[in-house]
Amino acid sequence: MKIRIAALGCAALTMLATTAGNAGLDDAKAQELLKTGGCALCHSVDKKGMGPAFKDVAQKRKGEAIGTLEKVVRSGSKGTYGSIPMPPSSQEKISDAELHELIEWILKK
Repeated sequence: MKIRIAALGCAALTMLATTAGNAGLDDAKAQELLKTGGCALCHSVDKKGMGPAFKDVAQKRKGEAIGTLEKVVRSGSKGTYGSIPMPPSSQEKISDAELHELIEWILKK
């Protein structure tokens, strides 16, 4: 009986982990967040504009903690990709949860 309960528990955890691993933004939702968050004013996925392309950001920032990148977006930066500073992004435009998902999406580019 205990073995069955343990096996069912392990199966349930495996299913939850698999579902959570597949969760995330699809491209359409990410594009929507890029617009509402103000990111699309300077960035695109694959072309440099006023800011770097997200594929270039993903390549340069590969392996960095998402929390570190969230702080950069929230506080702004300058000199990382050139002379144009990136203004801070407020929670009024994009929530912490949305920003987290968006950064995960960008890092997969």
